[in-house]
Amino acid sequence: MMKETLLVKHAVGGRTFIDSGKDGVSFQWEQAGEETRFVLSVSPERVQEIMKWKDELNVFLFQEQEGQPIQKIWFYVKDGPVAYDAASGQLTIVAESKIKYIPEQFSAQL
Repeated sequence: MMKETLLVKHAVGGRTFIDSGKDGVSFQWEQAGEETRFVLSVSPERVQEIMKWKDELNVFLFQEQEGQPIQKIWFYVKDGPVAYDAASGQLTIVAESKIKYIPEQFSAQL
């Protein structure tokens, strides 16, 4: 079984807005062509800062499978829509590009 942890960060300052592993935020994601759509269950208080910086977001997905190295996927939101539906408490982030790598292999190459 794969465990996934999602981070939503400010692309410029590196500030973490959401860490699903620590914050208990549930999420779903799907690939649709070149775009990746993330839907997160987030409180209105938490989403205020995210919406302030919605044009400068990065999303990171860490995938862990037993016996395998952790795979990290870095998604850049660019001009992808970021929207919040207060009625359902769902934040939708659409990323337009991604880089997939295994951190321990990446650092070994430096």
